[in-house]
Amino acid sequence: MNPERVRVLKEGRPGQGPVVYWMSRDQRVADNWALLHAQDLALQRQVPLVVAFCLVPGFLGATQRQYGFMLVGLRQVQAHLAEYGIGFRLLTGLPGEQLPLLVTELGAGELVVDFDPLRIKRAWRSRVGERVQLPIYEVDAHNVVPCWVASAKQEYAAYTIRPKIQRLLPEFLEPFPPLERHPFQAPAAGATDWAAAERTLQVDKGVAEVTWLRAGAEAAREVLQLFVASKLADYETHRNDPTRDAQSNLSPYLHFGHISAQRVALALRAQPGHDAATGAFLEELIVRRELADNYCLHNAHYDSLAGFPNWAQQTLNAHRDDPRPYIYSLETFERAQTHDELWNAAQMEMVRRGKMHGYMRMYWAKKILEWSASPEEAIESAIYLNDRYELDGRDPNGYTGIAWSIGGVHDRAWREREIYGKIRYMSYSGAKRKFDVRGYVRQQLGP
Repeated sequence: MNPERVRVLKEGRPGQGPVVYWMSRDQRVADNWALLHAQDLALQRQVPLVVAFCLVPGFLGATQRQYGFMLVGLRQVQAHLAEYGIGFRLLTGLPGEQLPLLVTELGAGELVVDFDPLRIKRAWRSRVGERVQLPIYEVDAHNVVPCWVASAKQEYAAYTIRPKIQRLLPEFLEPFPPLERHPFQAPAAGATDWAAAERTLQVDKGVAEVTWLRAGAEAAREVLQLFVASKLADYETHRNDPTRDAQSNLSPYLHFGHISAQRVALALRAQPGHDAATGAFLEELIVRRELADNYCLHNAHYDSLAGFPNWAQQTLNAHRDDPRPYIYSLETFERAQTHDELWNAAQMEMVRRGKMHGYMRMYWAKKILEWSASPEEAIESAIYLNDRYELDGRDPNGYTGIAWSIGGVHDRAWREREIYGKIRYMSYSGAKRKFDVRGYVRQQLGP
């Protein structure tokens, strides 16, 4: 494995006990660079390997919908690890409290952690690092090109990070080595009480779990195979048409780490005859996703007005007091009761399915800006709704998408207009020129 995928968070001399891999962002066994690195460390020292997951009682507005999806995948992780002789511990509570206790209990020698650019995850890692005295290694198993390798600064836009990533792809877009059956037995642990763990959650159970999409690594692989076999050929032509089933539906699996973006990229590259479609999909999968991680890693204000570029802050402030044709409350937005049937349809698609079409997510967020009393209120409403209903909410892609839609992040200044200032505008009439709006509305709202 390329050593640049790993960076040292804390120096130290390894202890005598097992290697612990604190799984967080990348919830899978196959194609997981962090797990592979943890096993390599354990094999070098001839010690057991234990994977730990810390189930926090609440996370950034996630509901039973997202927790339920995640827990199904984690059960599969435990079963899959057992096939390889690797231990699994499900912890409940805050990582800063629970991980140090586990490290002490096991007499752990080294700790491997997932990379995640979000503030809360970085704070968790810092707290754990303060309380344990052993080497800690961070592995970026989420991105094809590790985030810190792709760029050491906040990139202005896709066109500035794209050549950096493309230059590095030959080095990092490599086949995965196999995970080995671990020869050193993990410390004994009692059976995982999943029901008891779920009772510790303090989440809203009023948002129903989805039924149209199964969770877990096996389901993710099936969805990938379906996309490659049945949808890839039409992806470039129909990807921005929400009335067509042309998207991959992989975003929830990528968010929870049930499948590796690198595995998806390798699968698409192996398909002959769809170069344009493959190129368009890999642009979204690699360049745009890694640009979002870059933004959240290097901009501490990724979820607020202060994180927007100066020109966008200036233009939004200049138009702050412009009269709005409509001003809707958060409750009205949530109930999809605006005057705009297209917006309502997008909101209801998200509420029911936990996934809104990518093109509609841009329209949806921009109209929240247009119909809110202030940019700050618009940002807050968009993040709340996205993170409450989307399976892939609470994610760098979500924060960056909202920042692009409302705050011009990774975009440029456009012709000035009321409310938006120089932020890119999207309209109902523009949507009608691109796809069958009435057909989409019927799909989501009925006749």
